[in-house]
Amino acid sequence: MQYRTLGRTGVQVSSLALGAMNFGRIGRTTQDEATALVDAALEAGVNLIDTADMYSDGESEDMVGKAIAGRRDDIVLATKAGMPMGDERNHRGSSRRWLVTELDNSLRRLGVDHVDLYQIHRWDPVTSDEETLSALTDLRRAGKIRYFGSSTFPAYRVVQAQWAAREHHLGRYVTEQPSYSVLQRGVEAHVLPVTEEYGLGVLVWSPLASGWLSGAVRAGRDITTSRSAFMPQRFDLSVPANRARLDAVEQLAKVADEAGLTMIQLALGFVTAHPAVTSALIGPRTPDHLHAQLAAADTVLSADVLDAIDAIVAPGTDLAAHEKFDTPPALLDPSLRRR
Repeated sequence: MQYRTLGRTGVQVSSLALGAMNFGRIGRTTQDEATALVDAALEAGVNLIDTADMYSDGESEDMVGKAIAGRRDDIVLATKAGMPMGDERNHRGSSRRWLVTELDNSLRRLGVDHVDLYQIHRWDPVTSDEETLSALTDLRRAGKIRYFGSSTFPAYRVVQAQWAAREHHLGRYVTEQPSYSVLQRGVEAHVLPVTEEYGLGVLVWSPLASGWLSGAVRAGRDITTSRSAFMPQRFDLSVPANRARLDAVEQLAKVADEAGLTMIQLALGFVTAHPAVTSALIGPRTPDHLHAQLAAADTVLSADVLDAIDAIVAPGTDLAAHEKFDTPPALLDPSLRRR
């Protein structure tokens, strides 16, 4: 396992981190199965675990808390808040009112007195940066969080938050968590250059592109990844973007074969090769998934392999741009761009 410094914090984290989204109802994972995944990951050298309040409505945090009991100090523990937690209109977003309340809920579920990294799950357009950063700064001073970060922020919002922290003399985000894979490279054009400029640690999610790069998706086969069951539109081959993805996967499989690598090693080795990336979040549902992904822990892709990937999916290109989660609201809501 490789270790890297998380931004400018001085904290050393593994280049592969355990994402716990599949713990609980989403991944149909029991507590015993989740604990076994945590045990195996820690034994392999993983020292960062990432979860969120909304994963299976808090069940993931509960399971992570039980799995790490008695060894909290050996783990860099990260969670997130901001996505809706039920139907109540104020149980979401990044207001002081909600963050103060929900952090206490997360700490209770996790069974800890602090988290190392508290992340705003999505940019909240109705809450000011000053409001959010002020609340997070106070929570850090109270000892309930050590650092705070953002997740899936557009590049301009990353910059705006850094400016607001300096302008108002508040703590700043020290990490960003974007979606990044061989098939979704748009962050290379804007987000990753900004994170490098500001010295942010980067924890990338979906490096296997929801299973497209797992090796299970190939031409002529039925698509049976765990994600295809509840996100069928992402694998519908009548959609042009999905046909483009399948074509790219077939070409990438040849590159992997010629390099003596699995598709998973190629995919994870690609994202961790970027100088801006600190860790890639893996989200296994079974021990077999975990071991296949841990096999990429020490994968270093040669320049020839990286060049071959660039020839298949150009740098800065998203093959499924419609699936991006950082689109500015004005592009989604006509009322925000019309008089």
